[in-house]
Amino acid sequence: MRTISKRNVSFGKSAATLCCALVSAGCLLGALTGTAYASAPFLPGGGYSGPTNAPLDSWSFHDSVGWTDDASNAPISFTNISFSNLGDGAALVVNTNVPAWLNYYIYEPGTGATNLIVNGSGSLTFWYAPAAWSSTNMGGNGPGQLTQLIDVGEWTNDASIGYWGLSVDPAGENLWFMAQDGAGNSYSLSTPIAWTTNYFHFIALTYCSTNVSLYLDGQLATSDSGGLNLWPDSAVLAAGVYFGSDPNGLSSAQGSFNSVASYSYPLDASDIQTLYEWNETYYEINPLNVAMWIQSAPSAPSTNYGIYDIITGAGNLQQVGSVTAISSTNVWITNVLASAIGGGTNNMRLQFTIQGGSAGVPYDTFVNSVLDFSTNTNKAWAWMGQGYQGNTYVITNLPSTACFLILGTPQSTAMDGLTDAYKLLVLKINPDTACTSGDGIADSDKILEGLNVFGYYPQWMEDSDNDGLPDAYESEYKTAFGLSPTVAEAPPSLPTYTLTPVP
Repeated sequence: MRTISKRNVSFGKSAATLCCALVSAGCLLGALTGTAYASAPFLPGGGYSGPTNAPLDSWSFHDSVGWTDDASNAPISFTNISFSNLGDGAALVVNTNVPAWLNYYIYEPGTGATNLIVNGSGSLTFWYAPAAWSSTNMGGNGPGQLTQLIDVGEWTNDASIGYWGLSVDPAGENLWFMAQDGAGNSYSLSTPIAWTTNYFHFIALTYCSTNVSLYLDGQLATSDSGGLNLWPDSAVLAAGVYFGSDPNGLSSAQGSFNSVASYSYPLDASDIQTLYEWNETYYEINPLNVAMWIQSAPSAPSTNYGIYDIITGAGNLQQVGSVTAISSTNVWITNVLASAIGGGTNNMRLQFTIQGGSAGVPYDTFVNSVLDFSTNTNKAWAWMGQGYQGNTYVITNLPSTACFLILGTPQSTAMDGLTDAYKLLVLKINPDTACTSGDGIADSDKILEGLNVFGYYPQWMEDSDNDGLPDAYESEYKTAFGLSPTVAEAPPSLPTYTLTPVP
């Protein structure tokens, strides 16, 4: 169901710089299929492919029984951890209310191989997603405690033991790298974060005596040119490194880890960007990844969005509730709940909440069973309706295989009454152009009249009686409205119709 309306709108390119409105948020129901996806860049049973930066050691977590690393080295010990197909298809999950840990050697016994450099120059990269919390600045409650992601030793207020690791504060608003030497000296570097449940982020740490840097999702977040020159002592290093907890199995990460890798040198910015981009595709296309359906990209709804109302209304979206609205430069889908109703092939019910964006701005929802953004018109997306921030909606009769949802903002670059998102996803046409075929008839007018936007209809511009109604329109509705292409109809009998000129 859709409501079509038309207003007098002048076409023209906006002078303001506008962001692409195509992919603001998305979600897919393929998580119900149970399909596993191969990890990247780490290969099952060890090995490495993709970018040329070979890691010192790596942990892809494909071995969910013995939890060996990618070089087949066994951990020191582990307890109360679990495996998930989220992320790149093989995730370590540390999220229990009892002590849990996964502990590996820093120096491999027997061979003496170094798995992680904690007393010199190096790098550490990994993907992490909160499994049980969201940042307070994203409407959540945070982890509620200091959350250890990577832990060597134990952090103390007086730096009396020795520590090296990455953690998140109780509010979930800051990522910290800290080090202590056990002799009362501490080092710390932090960067703000805004994370949501089950959404994976790529974290990279590089360190040496002249620089320490933290990267988030391929971009430099913060750095310190003073460098790092204090380290835990050998006794602390001998106890190994813990993934997702402190040495007591406490300060749980309450989250999932993918593809941990250590390096014997500081990666540069281009290396990290390459690693992020090479992995990112696998996260976005993995149908088990509920939250990576969220394509949270900056969006800039037009300040005069009210005129873009060619395709409007709730459509197939059924509002079932609301939550506290979060305003943001991003807009996303959250609180996703999918369930099967009865049998058949179109028996899925999807419930979700729209968050972010601006109050009162309508965000289009599109659906498809194939995650395809190409110009292939055989794989067009269907418009499902418009929703607003803070509202919870339900869509029913969805396919039980794969189903993808994408949000679009009201941005209309061509100012023609059709949003960029609708043009790109549904019509598969250039959003910068108001008339695709070049016949002088606006694409929006063709949509209103049920014409093909690729069709060439110069006759629709002919108006023999100069009454503002095209001859073709008057002929089509001659019986219904008593119109004639040779007789000028005058108000008030003139039906509401405005042919929009194209510059």
